Order: sequence, then structure tokens, then C-alpha cells
Amino acid sequence: MLKARISAPARARPGEIISIKTLISHPMETGNRRNSLGARIPRNILTEFVCLYNGRQAFRAELHPAIAANPFLAFHLRADASGTLEFRWTDQDGEVTTETRDLVVEP
Repeated sequence: MLKARISAPARARPGEIISIKTLISHPMETGNRRNSLGARIPRNILTEFVCLYNGRQAFRAELHPAIAANPFLAFHLRADASGTLEFRWTDQDGEVTTETRDLVVEP
């Protein structure tokens, strides 16, 4: 399992635009580099990131081999209702790392 760090507010006002920041520990190895013995290091990349807000897609990014190790993503969304933010990273083999955060929206 990969280690993810997420910065998201726990509370917001209705209609407020909130900032979300995510960072996940992952080597994002392209498969083009070689180790000290000259053997090729196997490709190992994340291919997709999705943020769901109460089960609906709020943000999506396709990731490619050119993305740096430990991908950092930042985006904004409008806080319309209390609920759950679900963050999903999918790797090239279909393995998924998921984290959630609760968001309370109140006047």
C-alpha cells in the first residue's frame, strides 16, 4: 500500500471554493533507466487519479511516465453539501490506493 498525504479542510461554508492538495509516495519508474549493474529497472507508474465528492467525480487526472516520483496534485472544488471526499490512485497493474476525508458544510 502506498502512503498518501492529503490536505483538505474539514469544514466549509455552502458554495465555498476549497483547495485540495494530495501527495503520494510512488517511484513513477519509466522503465528506461538502468541500475548499477546495467539491468533495466522495470516500469512502475501510477496511471490515474480520481477524486469523488459524495460518490460523484469532482476531479480526474491521467498520469504518464513523464510525471515525477511522488506525484503532487492540487485542485479546487465547490463545497455544496456535507459528505465524503474519496481519493483514488490507480497503478499500471490496476491496483488502487484509496483515502477518504469527511467534509462538513454548514453556514
